[in-house]
Amino acid sequence: MKHRVETLLDRLPQEVDGALILSPVNRFYFTGFSSSAGMVLITRQGSCFYTDFRYIEAARQAVTSMDCAQYHKASDVLVDAMAKYRVKNVAYEGDFMSVSQLDRYQKVMGDVRLGYRLDQEVSELRCIKSPEEVERIEAAQRLAEYALEKVLDRIRPGVTEREIALELEFLMRKQGAEAVSFDTIAITGSNTSLPHGVPGERAVQKGDFFLMDFGATLDGYHSDMTRTVGVGQVSSEQKDVYQLVLKAQLETLKSIRAGKTGAECDAVARGIIEGAGYKGCFDHGTGHGVGLEIHEEPRLSPGAGQQLHPGMIVTVEPGIYLAGKFGVRIEDMVVVTENGCKNLTNLPKELIEL
Repeated sequence: MKHRVETLLDRLPQEVDGALILSPVNRFYFTGFSSSAGMVLITRQGSCFYTDFRYIEAARQAVTSMDCAQYHKASDVLVDAMAKYRVKNVAYEGDFMSVSQLDRYQKVMGDVRLGYRLDQEVSELRCIKSPEEVERIEAAQRLAEYALEKVLDRIRPGVTEREIALELEFLMRKQGAEAVSFDTIAITGSNTSLPHGVPGERAVQKGDFFLMDFGATLDGYHSDMTRTVGVGQVSSEQKDVYQLVLKAQLETLKSIRAGKTGAECDAVARGIIEGAGYKGCFDHGTGHGVGLEIHEEPRLSPGAGQQLHPGMIVTVEPGIYLAGKFGVRIEDMVVVTENGCKNLTNLPKELIEL
């Protein structure tokens, strides 16, 4: 955690004396401590995590990268903190703070200027995962894979989408997940043409596809995967579409390496799918970063000019969605390396007909 603090300070312009971190996810990133209330002040003279009575004892035991101090009201300690650390120009989270919140903090701090947005610097830091972060994400992925392997036996005619979604979530939590990464998608039949369909009371029928997009959260880090399976024998059209999506995914995986842009990798999947006559049936991005949040930088999408670097974790999830009929999506999660990528998803992707 101390290295993260030092690296952030190195990335800030010299005229910026420090950074005020208010968002829960970035507080956790710089302290390793999760709480519903608190703020982090990072300065060139020293840093401190401030929180209230509910968390201060636990914080003093857990936070080793900086000092900890208690407040009764966050704004009450700001003036003294700025004076203690000799801060005159402080960076802030523009993507997190509302305009009214920014105005309120500026009034409290008086002559101390909130004059620099640090969102890009923090995003660039969080993009590159340390070996320890990769291990945590991979461990979360193993929980999701365990759940999928167990739940396949439950997917049969008559079972509802909601039942499978709940079973996936129960199995992940039972194995140690803190939470699910996002609202589980478990949908069947024509609902699979909805990229973000919501599980309901629709029952599985023979010949349906069943699509599951889900993940586990462990030690604050998320996982993400999608698998589409057939319930009984599926049609030749369904098989053809599945194989096309699989081809797009496999070729995109081959294209990922340090130096490539997100747009270049996205173009591989999009070119295969659109070249086969399915233009307009794949209108979401091919992938996104995963870490402390389920959607982070970088993106694999049209117009994503950011270059990939070793240590970045991205999903690769092309799909084809035929409105009113069915949809297919296959998603893995990979770590970018100098010469390719390491796949963190162990489960096979060949079409399964249950």
